[in-house]
Amino acid sequence: MADTSSGRPTIRTVAERAGVSKSLVSLVLRGSDQVRPEKRQAVLDAMRELGYRPNAAARSLSERRTRTVGVLLHDLRNPWFVDLLDGLNSLLNDNGLHMLLADARLHRRAGQELTRPFLDLQVDGLVAVGTLPDPAVLASAAERIPVVVAGTREPVLPGVDVVANDDEHGARLATEHLIGLGHRRIAHIAGYGAVGELRRRSFEATMRAHGLGDGMLVEPSDMTEEGGYRTTVRLLSRALRPTAVFAINDTASVGALSAAEELGLRVPQDLSVVGYDNTSVSRLRHLWLTTVDGAGHEVGRRAARCLLDRLADPSRPGGVHLATPVLEVRGTTGAPRD
Repeated sequence: MADTSSGRPTIRTVAERAGVSKSLVSLVLRGSDQVRPEKRQAVLDAMRELGYRPNAAARSLSERRTRTVGVLLHDLRNPWFVDLLDGLNSLLNDNGLHMLLADARLHRRAGQELTRPFLDLQVDGLVAVGTLPDPAVLASAAERIPVVVAGTREPVLPGVDVVANDDEHGARLATEHLIGLGHRRIAHIAGYGAVGELRRRSFEATMRAHGLGDGMLVEPSDMTEEGGYRTTVRLLSRALRPTAVFAINDTASVGALSAAEELGLRVPQDLSVVGYDNTSVSRLRHLWLTTVDGAGHEVGRRAARCLLDRLADPSRPGGVHLATPVLEVRGTTGAPRD
């Protein structure tokens, strides 16, 4: 039976088809666990038969929720974030929440306040992914809605969960892999922010622990392919060049591989290269990059779980949650020739 006023099915027509009350249909739409399975199935069958689609706007008003989550991304060009977003979205979607995505880099260029559009849209919560240009902007947002930081270690705020991979452990895996192959002159293409600092410190500590403090080199970069290329050219132009490079991420590693090729060096015979993130780029057959898997999908799912828990209990204390990275050994590392 269709609604005669609009020709579209309504809660009333769904209730009549399923043989239940309108209030029970509303409970099913809200995902209530107070509905018996057979009644829930009858409502779902009626909705499918009638082609009924809930009015999202009306539902939001009645529940005082929009069922949307803002996701503020540091830089959409970073391929590691794809795995993180996949893990994040899969669990949010399973719980009836939808992502609204914004690129902080583009907002910054336009001079817009990073969190304001999400607050204006009255999202239920916010996930900040990656190192933001001004992490302090999350503090005011966290006073109004649940906030989770994912894929980075900053900022640390009261009532805000931080979900990331264990950068210190991952950097140690990469460095010890190169040392184990026999490399003694190892360079690190460093990054910025808390993540860059953690990976750099771990690299240096690991080198010193193996008595190789004199053989380590650290060069800063902007974590881009071009930055990795320029940094590697400088490193390989030294009189006593490194035999191995550990880069802050896979993107910078691609630049390092390009620099080695341009300078006539073979990988891994003349230069070993290790990246970080295990992005889809690292798995391309013509690169086949040895890299640290930063557990992006797991970080995303943990961030979603933290947000769901905080939506259920906004007063719960914040915490730091670390996923364990693993080393993926491929074709860009080997023993040094000398």
